[in-house]
Amino acid sequence: MSLDKLKLSKPLIAAMTDAGFLTPKEIQTRTMSRILGGQDVIAVGPEGSGKTTTYVLATLMKLKYAFEEAPRALILVPDIEHVDHVLEQFKLLNRNSTFRILGIDSRGTIETQMNEITDGCDIIVAVPDRARALYLKLALNTNKIQLFIVDNAELMVKKGLQLPVVELANSAYKSQHVVFTEVLHEKLNHMISPFMKDSAATIEVDEIGEKQAEVYQQMLYQVPNFRTKLNLLTLLLNDAEVFDKVVVFVNTRLTAQTVYKNFNQHKEGEIGIYRSLFFDDKGYDDIVDFKNNPDARVLIVANENLGELNIEGIPFIFHFELPEQKETLIQRIVKHDQEDVVAITFSTDIELIEVKKIEQAIGQKLEVMELPENLKVVDAADKPKKKKGTEDDESSERGAAFHEKKASNLKNYNYSAGAKAKMTYKNKKGLS
Repeated sequence: MSLDKLKLSKPLIAAMTDAGFLTPKEIQTRTMSRILGGQDVIAVGPEGSGKTTTYVLATLMKLKYAFEEAPRALILVPDIEHVDHVLEQFKLLNRNSTFRILGIDSRGTIETQMNEITDGCDIIVAVPDRARALYLKLALNTNKIQLFIVDNAELMVKKGLQLPVVELANSAYKSQHVVFTEVLHEKLNHMISPFMKDSAATIEVDEIGEKQAEVYQQMLYQVPNFRTKLNLLTLLLNDAEVFDKVVVFVNTRLTAQTVYKNFNQHKEGEIGIYRSLFFDDKGYDDIVDFKNNPDARVLIVANENLGELNIEGIPFIFHFELPEQKETLIQRIVKHDQEDVVAITFSTDIELIEVKKIEQAIGQKLEVMELPENLKVVDAADKPKKKKGTEDDESSERGAAFHEKKASNLKNYNYSAGAKAKMTYKNKKGLS
């Protein structure tokens, strides 16, 4: 497809060609006309799908001319690294330095940045907290903002930057709002709903790369919070007949102890921690001892300073938390032989970013499982403790789904949660 399909100006087409962009990305072809037409847009796409280039081109196209008193485009990014990346993209495509573009982050003093804004700029690329500070000092005038862009919105939520994003967006109430993100979830929707128009278009590009390697069977449980993860793990592992040998990976040794303590009642030696943080916790210093012990069923392992660990021969791998480096998880799920293994991942909304990166790396989707009907879904907000002697409310009932599933994530089979894995292993072991 030709770049002409984006309906950009000839100088921008020439700048893209010189920069090596010969064909448009899917996210560009699907969003550009809407952004240029003035519609609020929520664009969802994986890393490398062309989101940054899309809004850089749209900004340069919409502003048309430079040198006004106040900035007309405000682009919020989550950190210093993203500020530098976006400025490089503008430098690449802003031929002849037509527009004055200013980067705002913690590397400069407030006073210096106030003076830079006062001297005049057309486009500001900023981290939200510093931009908010400048706005409160009356240095950042948002009255003439035409285009308000939030990039990597999922990272804004993860970093807890919702307040400055919403305040700045509401201050630029006359502007068009465009949000780019890798994933959509309830917390992100809660951040953007105060300023996105009802007519906003949500456009999703789901590019999965070519399959890189064969992996074990993958299952994904999406849960609202840590405490619900604990309830789900306990509920699934109650089936000792099926889950007879399990490794549960967490990120820290302290979390390993928390997970261990959550199993209130279990047989002696049934559940242990690998190289536990405290001496009085039951556990193992060598995974071979766990494998050889017929009474040992669940081993909780922390990714923290772990190194290599031979989990060959263990039929169930749980990732209770997503590791910081996707490669840590991927090396455990790549199939090395004909061994039957099920890899089960738990993910909160915040961790869905890591899930997307893993799916991109392995070239396939993780199969989303429905939560068990008898799972206690814990409310995110803490409820006041009841006095002793009062009757408990209906908190044990399962809560409403915490976000709407995409059509591609809806299950297309009639098995209950976890039944698919259980049937496989019961048949294998003659336990049907």
